[in-house]
Amino acid sequence: MARIVVLGGSFGGLTAAFELRRLLGEKADVTVLSDLDKFVFIPSLPWVSMGWRSAKDITLPLKDILEPRGIQFRHEAAKGVDADASKVMTETAEIPYDYLIISTGPALAFDEVPGLGPEGGHTKCIFTLEQAEGAKLAWDRFLEEPGPIAVGSVQGVSCFGPPYEYAFEVDYELRKRKIRHKVPIVFITSEPFIGHFGMGGLGASKRWMEDEFADKDIKIITNQAVEEFAPDEVRLKDGSKIPFKLAMFAPAMKGVPAVAHLGNPRGFIPVDENMRNKGVKNIFTIGVAIAIAPPEPTPVPTGVPKTGFMTVRMALTAARTIVSEITGIAPPDAYEMNAICFMDMGNTAAYMGAKPLLPPRQATTLKKSVWVKWMKIWFERYFLYKMKHGHGNWP
Repeated sequence: MARIVVLGGSFGGLTAAFELRRLLGEKADVTVLSDLDKFVFIPSLPWVSMGWRSAKDITLPLKDILEPRGIQFRHEAAKGVDADASKVMTETAEIPYDYLIISTGPALAFDEVPGLGPEGGHTKCIFTLEQAEGAKLAWDRFLEEPGPIAVGSVQGVSCFGPPYEYAFEVDYELRKRKIRHKVPIVFITSEPFIGHFGMGGLGASKRWMEDEFADKDIKIITNQAVEEFAPDEVRLKDGSKIPFKLAMFAPAMKGVPAVAHLGNPRGFIPVDENMRNKGVKNIFTIGVAIAIAPPEPTPVPTGVPKTGFMTVRMALTAARTIVSEITGIAPPDAYEMNAICFMDMGNTAAYMGAKPLLPPRQATTLKKSVWVKWMKIWFERYFLYKMKHGHGNWP
């Protein structure tokens, strides 16, 4: 019986585990190891920060959805991986494996910019459930005594979507409360132009985003690196100082310490077209943990985004490649890095598609409509349902 360990219980880890169990049945012993005991629907975290969702709306207990399907769950953090001995180390055990799937997500590099982050810093973040809940508390305090807001992404960021969503949602909520005129909003980003998204732009995204921010009276500052965050202002490397009463900024990311030694200098892991680690035959990596080179150098460093849609496709590819090796069936087609994203914009939303992820592309899609907002809401419900019921292979 093949021993397969999956590190991580989010989009990629759950999808891979469910697919392995579905296709292998009793031919494999599948274990999911996660430092979290709940699955969190990460795309809804900006809504949590606005009070539009609560934790119970977007979480599922991992033990309750894994163990009834014959998948072992260990609520522990991986402390290291010995690729030569094929073992995962935790505080309490060494877990042997025949195949390992790394779906750990990233480590958030708040320490790379002084004053950045909700713990010991002066800014909020919405990349984890706890951070989003903290941002909600800060938002409630802010509404009692509003002032300037600064939103954005520091140098090295690869996940640009949440700051865009937050800026649009804050604008919408302030207008609904009829206090938008009391709150100057500045959007500061390391992208060379607005709508770059770390992927070279998407069709007419630059012009389109410029118009959207102008219509909402949100000031844009692009191509900027942050020197530091003080308690009430952003200090940019060009000497500019931007005041704020509330600030939400995305940090750069690195590989998590337990697996960073398998990757590049930032700890992200190179893989082939089937998500197999280059040089380590029985280790696969999916999601944010993989290494993707930017399409071109930018004046201020930026990274490449890895969406939930991409992560799910990577997970299915990795799982089916492992199944092909165990059973002898034909391997799956190589994964093509395509991306689909729903960006919330308050009272509407944008649908963005890139095929492939990086230019030059075969096709791009960029549409804004209220139906996209409803599609994003529907997708949240749909994905939670399919994870709750173990249908990782559903579209």
